[in-house]
Amino acid sequence: MTSLLEGAKKLVTRGTDIGARIEGLEAAVQAGRGRLDDEVLDEAHAVAERAAGRRRLSADHTVVAIAGATGSGKSSTFNALTGLELSAVGVRRPTTSWATACVWGADGAAELLDWLGIPPRHQTTRDSLLDTRREDVAMEGVVLLDLPDHDSTEVSHHLEVDRLVQLADMLVWVLDPQKYADAAIHDRYLAPLQTHADVMVVVLNHIDTVPEERRDAMVADVRRLLDADGLPGVPVIAVSARHGIGLDDLRAEVAARVKAKKMTRTRLEADLRGAAEAVQEVSGTGRTRALAADRVADLEGALADAAGVPTVVDAVERSTRLRAGRATGWPVVSWLSGLKPDPLKRLHLDLGSAGKELTGRARSSVPTATPVQRARVDTEVRRLADDVSEGLARPWEEAVRRASTSRLDDLHDRLDLALSRTDLGVEKLPAWAGLVRVLQWLLVLTAAVGLGWTVLLVVSGTLGDDSTPKVAGIALPLVLLLGGILLGLLLALVCRFLVAATARRRAAVADKRLRAAVHEVTGELVVAPVEAELQAYTVVRNGLVAALA
Repeated sequence: MTSLLEGAKKLVTRGTDIGARIEGLEAAVQAGRGRLDDEVLDEAHAVAERAAGRRRLSADHTVVAIAGATGSGKSSTFNALTGLELSAVGVRRPTTSWATACVWGADGAAELLDWLGIPPRHQTTRDSLLDTRREDVAMEGVVLLDLPDHDSTEVSHHLEVDRLVQLADMLVWVLDPQKYADAAIHDRYLAPLQTHADVMVVVLNHIDTVPEERRDAMVADVRRLLDADGLPGVPVIAVSARHGIGLDDLRAEVAARVKAKKMTRTRLEADLRGAAEAVQEVSGTGRTRALAADRVADLEGALADAAGVPTVVDAVERSTRLRAGRATGWPVVSWLSGLKPDPLKRLHLDLGSAGKELTGRARSSVPTATPVQRARVDTEVRRLADDVSEGLARPWEEAVRRASTSRLDDLHDRLDLALSRTDLGVEKLPAWAGLVRVLQWLLVLTAAVGLGWTVLLVVSGTLGDDSTPKVAGIALPLVLLLGGILLGLLLALVCRFLVAATARRRAAVADKRLRAAVHEVTGELVVAPVEAELQAYTVVRNGLVAALA
């Protein structure tokens, strides 16, 4: 089991369901590989890893990131909240791409700061400054970040913003009265984060530069834009970092959320929900159908015909008739049937134990499938895939279709091999045929004795003498001769009906065994791949349900 899932399981013991959500999302990602959009799955996997990583770290600290454009007063707001001149402002702002961090309560925060990627030289700890102001006590547990300008011309700056926006537990967006409607922040950050409304606060800074009679209207206009972004519940706080206007309200909002100890969990839940919804959008929410038995039976019937099962079954019946007929027929003429080719031998199908020893290279001489038979197989495969994937999103429909045909090229060879290895149950003749054969040879021997005796009596001229034994007035040698011949012919005639019944019974047994072999091959090469796709879809669907719970 991966370290990700091990970490997730530990979270469950901490009294939250985040662990189950992480496991569900990761299971959905793994099952969706090769079937759903890799870009969506990669992002979902990254979210699951970030969530697991964050929850393994300090639960006593809340990462609050302050973000904004150049000139918005973001760094001034950061300094005002910390009470320190930690971030350079205005033209004095450095060109570094690193964020600045201020921590209230350093115990346990070092690992978290390392995970955030904040270098030690950009870290400041409030409790190291022996500051016991009331507002600092209220901010206990806050890791406040001042991010680079998101609209900086330096690519490294907005890349760092993008990275930390994904990691922060709470986001404070600082807007400027002159550029609060700028599409750069609304389209790039605010609107895409509409699932994260519960972890966001919007600050309208420099409110002191706006006439008092216009302030409420401007705040209302910001509210309108946020509503259009899908963020109707995000608080909007008007402040002036320079003059201290509204800072108490902002500090109280941050402190209240930190005190509730819910921001980290809320942020992770929002991340997981957003990632799960993105996967769900490409995966769909339809329900799968089980493979219908009649649809599988239709496919197996088409494959049996294409593989030549009826031809083999017919050969079994004719071979049984030939062999049993030769064994039970009148020996004087039945040997002539041995001149006829055995139907099974002509198909290169062995008669039992030898057939089981065939290697994978052995092939029968069963006629290959006709174009019509192949077309029927293709049709039944397509119907099976269409039936079971009805109602699924396109990626899953395509996955099921691919799975159903992925091994069709091997299908006919595997069916031929399966038929070649099937014990058709015709190796041995029935026991009664052996008894009849013995009886027939006894009758032949009787007729031969009678013939020889009769010839001797005819040559000696004593056939009609009273000294010759008689039965019902007929010389015994003639009785033996005629009786042996007539009884042999009569026995052969009666056995023809028994041979026919035996041939039909063995043909039925062979048909059952051959269709069982077709069923096994169909299950391995068509049914199992399709069921694997359905199982993958079920895993994705159940994983998303867990992630969205």
